[in-house]
Amino acid sequence: MLARVWSAAIAGIDAIKVGVEVDVSGGLPKIIVVGLPDVAIQESRERVKAALKNANFVFPVRKIVINLTPADLRKEGPCFDLPISVGILAASEQVDPQLLGDYLFYGEVSLDGTLRAVSGVLPIAAAASKMGIAGLILPLGNAQEAAVVNDIKVYGFANIGQVADFLNQPDKYQPVIAENPLTKKRSLTHIPNLKDVKGQIQARRALEIAAAGGHNLILIGPPGSGKTMLAQRLPGILPNLSFDEALEVSQIHSVAGLLKDRGELVTERPFRSPHHSASGPSLVGGGTYPRPGEISLAHKGILFLDELTEFKRNVLEYLRQPLEDGQVTISRTRQSVIFPAQFTLVASTNPCPCGYFGDPIQQCTCSSRQRENYWAKLSGPLIDRIDLQVAANRLKPEEMTRQTTGEDSAIVRKRVVTARKLAEIRFASEPGISCNAEMRSHHLKEFCILDDASRNLLEGAIRKLGLSARAMDRVLKVSRTIADLAGDRDLQSNHLAEAIQYRTIDRMQ
Repeated sequence: MLARVWSAAIAGIDAIKVGVEVDVSGGLPKIIVVGLPDVAIQESRERVKAALKNANFVFPVRKIVINLTPADLRKEGPCFDLPISVGILAASEQVDPQLLGDYLFYGEVSLDGTLRAVSGVLPIAAAASKMGIAGLILPLGNAQEAAVVNDIKVYGFANIGQVADFLNQPDKYQPVIAENPLTKKRSLTHIPNLKDVKGQIQARRALEIAAAGGHNLILIGPPGSGKTMLAQRLPGILPNLSFDEALEVSQIHSVAGLLKDRGELVTERPFRSPHHSASGPSLVGGGTYPRPGEISLAHKGILFLDELTEFKRNVLEYLRQPLEDGQVTISRTRQSVIFPAQFTLVASTNPCPCGYFGDPIQQCTCSSRQRENYWAKLSGPLIDRIDLQVAANRLKPEEMTRQTTGEDSAIVRKRVVTARKLAEIRFASEPGISCNAEMRSHHLKEFCILDDASRNLLEGAIRKLGLSARAMDRVLKVSRTIADLAGDRDLQSNHLAEAIQYRTIDRMQ
């Protein structure tokens, strides 16, 4: 008998509908799997056979052919264990096949018949309605993760026996109902507070601008000046994720396998901080079967690169295209996948190899050639893409011993949220743009109009600092954010002047 069960494969963060056809016929007992399966799927023959026997089902001692369609699409992972098991049960008439066309099956089966959570469930749930699927049959550990998608029924089961019982008596079971975690009040107690930072007035201001406009930021200063401390407090002043943003971020984390133990949406903006020994593929993603890297896991959040100049130059060059386009394309011989990568880059570095160039107390021991080589690790095009370049100077003794705290993150966050709402209103008719850093050239012409005084100021800065056209655009975007924070509709020369000062170390040697 022939049975067809629906499942899915993941390409990037997109789900592709896959048919699992199982034919049980006469002949020598043998299990054949075709349709470009990987090793994990080939091994499922033994897992499924043991699981069905240990779950007290009759495993047919006949020839079993399993075909995964479309045949030219590479399939991978243990997630096809469940649809293969159900297909064998249906083909051997142990379950009612009537509901097989309405549901999509996805999950790993243990040798005792229990279902194990797998990665990549959320993109499948998000795409299920477009596939013409009425519901999902998943391991219990994945049910809450998938149930956050409202327009699909999700059933979670602990073992293959419960799945078979559902197919035979569906009225006994109710779909999983998931509470939207974004409706809960956001708690900031676990996020470091900006009030802990003493001094660093300019760096704190730059941090607020970066949060309000989604601008890239680099902090340059001697060891112990608080660069890392400042960066770690940026998440506490960022606005909440919207539901659509949370769903998109969660899909990426689901594909990476980071949700199957949590079973819920990502509710906080990501903060990723890879070590400086990270390779290019670990940053942008890759592998034989492409998986998201750090820049995609930081989507809608922060990618923090501490000690930026310690990263290999060729690794940093991988960032150029994603910083410009907001996505990364990974090409392989058989497929090409796109991962979203709209992140805010925050970096920190010392001003020279010894770390004390320009320090008023400790003398720098580096030669001019050493400093030149040190900054040569950062290419001009990469520096151009960093909107805010800020010096984090050594604290004065009276600042270090001061008992009073700085401005609380909650107060700063209110200003950031207000500025972001202005940007949302401005770009309401522009899909895919949510903050000033994402503006294109035609947006600059419309929303960053300069008067004569501002134009003369900008031209002088271009001549003096040698700014490129890209750097000039970044200055205008930062100016727009500064105006939003001030509540001003039009750009003024003081907004532009403040934005320009954040480019004064653009060509630091």
